[in-house]
Amino acid sequence: MNLIIIGAGIMGTTLAVLAKEMVPSLEVTILERLDGPGAGNSWAFNNAGTGHEANCELNYTPVDEEVISVEKALKIHAQFNVAKQFWAYLVRKGAIEDPTSFINPTKHCTIVSEPSINMLRLRFKEMSAHHFFEHMKYSEDFDEIKSWIPFTMEGRSRDEKMAATAIETGTDVNFGALTEQMAAYAVRELGVQIEFGTHVRRVHRSPAGQWLIEAQNDAGPIQHKADVLFVGAGGGAFPILKKSLMPFRSRFTGFPVGGRFLQAPITAEQAEQYRAKTYGKAEVGAPPMSVPHLDLRMVDNQHYLLFGPFASFKPVLEKGRGFFDYLTSLRLHDIPGLLNVTLEHFPLVKYLVSESFKGKKSMFAELEKFAPGLGDKFDWAPVEAGQRVQIIKDGALQMGTEIIVSTDRTYSTLLGASPGASVSPEVMLRCLERLFPSLGNDEHASRKKLELFPEDNLDVLAHNPDRYREIRDSVNQTLGIITPESNAVTGGNE
Repeated sequence: MNLIIIGAGIMGTTLAVLAKEMVPSLEVTILERLDGPGAGNSWAFNNAGTGHEANCELNYTPVDEEVISVEKALKIHAQFNVAKQFWAYLVRKGAIEDPTSFINPTKHCTIVSEPSINMLRLRFKEMSAHHFFEHMKYSEDFDEIKSWIPFTMEGRSRDEKMAATAIETGTDVNFGALTEQMAAYAVRELGVQIEFGTHVRRVHRSPAGQWLIEAQNDAGPIQHKADVLFVGAGGGAFPILKKSLMPFRSRFTGFPVGGRFLQAPITAEQAEQYRAKTYGKAEVGAPPMSVPHLDLRMVDNQHYLLFGPFASFKPVLEKGRGFFDYLTSLRLHDIPGLLNVTLEHFPLVKYLVSESFKGKKSMFAELEKFAPGLGDKFDWAPVEAGQRVQIIKDGALQMGTEIIVSTDRTYSTLLGASPGASVSPEVMLRCLERLFPSLGNDEHASRKKLELFPEDNLDVLAHNPDRYREIRDSVNQTLGIITPESNAVTGGNE
């Protein structure tokens, strides 16, 4: 049996590794439009690099009057813990020689001004009571907050009331570097085939029941046959779904959202002063991906600061593809959904269009508001981020991700965006289990799964503090993420 994966980003490459580890007899081929793995949305500067575990993102803890909902935050945190288990396995296996090549400890902080202080205080109370967030700190003291995140506070008036939370064990993740190393391991050790420069145009069923993949490379048209097909090609998954003739294709439409950042290279000494990702509160009507944040990034041994994102409405499916591709991906049944979203979410559409025309001067004004004086401290330049395509499902806009698996378990695709890459191992494990339900009865697959994921049950992680801490501390040690307890014991420094 063979599995063909479209897209060599973090999702597709993770699925390929999991599939070959758990089912060595499976033939796995990845078809990738670009010239290398992880070169699309997974590439380092096409995303913010936050290891999303709900430490600092306010949109993961929605507020209804005086009630904070933490259910989404708990799920995402548990999923990220499962992801770290898989990455720790890759390190122990030697697939990744140095974990600092893709993951580095970076404080996760949230900062708000006076109108939102009560909300943040309530959020801290609810979250810190759970063992997932037991090390979260809260402060309204100017000097303490400044010690956590100096770049956001140094130019701010001491009279301005602020509140902040901090978790020391957050991470910065270079998903591009992670994907490259996984892809090399998959080819070298697992026998996965990867064909780069291969643009899939259409997939459809043959009379015999196989999937026929029609693609194009430099040599001309090519065709592949697949027993099982997974489409993880970012925004490119939408037109492939439309042409697949699957019965559920008319339920989904793509809503593209672009983004930009301000980027500044900094020295290692300056990075040591900050070493944080600091999230604020989004403007009313802004999409979740537009929550302002100031991030320390480490890419190819160089430190950077990244501020943004500045959202935009750009009708393209993927970075580097044109409007025509998006236009030709639409069908008549997509139009009502697009019109419905435009009418129901007009403030959002208006916001995205206005953000699209925001110039460098306005971007610096936003930076000045978030971190007074920081614009003059470093050499900032606007950079284009990756392209996200959100889901319109049954006419309603969704901001998450969704795995779709056909009833005959031969076709699967992943649609949507955040938290995306951060939870890719858990998401792809569930996808693999749905595509191959017999894995649960396979002795080798069961043993290997336990090796890959010592504890993949999200409910156990959420409701068994001792088991969670055991897993967390083990994988953090392997990945070089120091927990407060181990730091106190060893007397080490972060």
